[in-house]
Amino acid sequence: MTPRQSSGRRLVPAYLATGGRAQPSRNTLDRLTLLHGVGMPITSEVRPEEHRILELLEPGALSLAEVAAHLHLPVSVVKVLVADLVDAGRLHARVPIPEAEQFERHILERVLDGLRSLKC
Repeated sequence: MTPRQSSGRRLVPAYLATGGRAQPSRNTLDRLTLLHGVGMPITSEVRPEEHRILELLEPGALSLAEVAAHLHLPVSVVKVLVADLVDAGRLHARVPIPEAEQFERHILERVLDGLRSLKC
């Protein structure tokens, strides 16, 4: 984790965690993207921030925004780190379901009501 001063301000600027890069290698990541580890052992080639991300995901999946909150890093910085981990095969990222592809609740309720009426 990145060191902090007693005032809560970072000793090291967040952009240094990404090596100064501002753009992730993939543009498919969203703050709601679900992340989960693949179970690979953490080696010495993994940077400290990436190591912390992998540790956070050991118990289960989290959204990119949740990971950013746990790390106290901007979402844009975490996107770069996560993209690197996905590229290295250490993480799986599942994009959120677009709103247009989600089922409408009233339609599902009508289907359920129809199925219940068949049981009788």
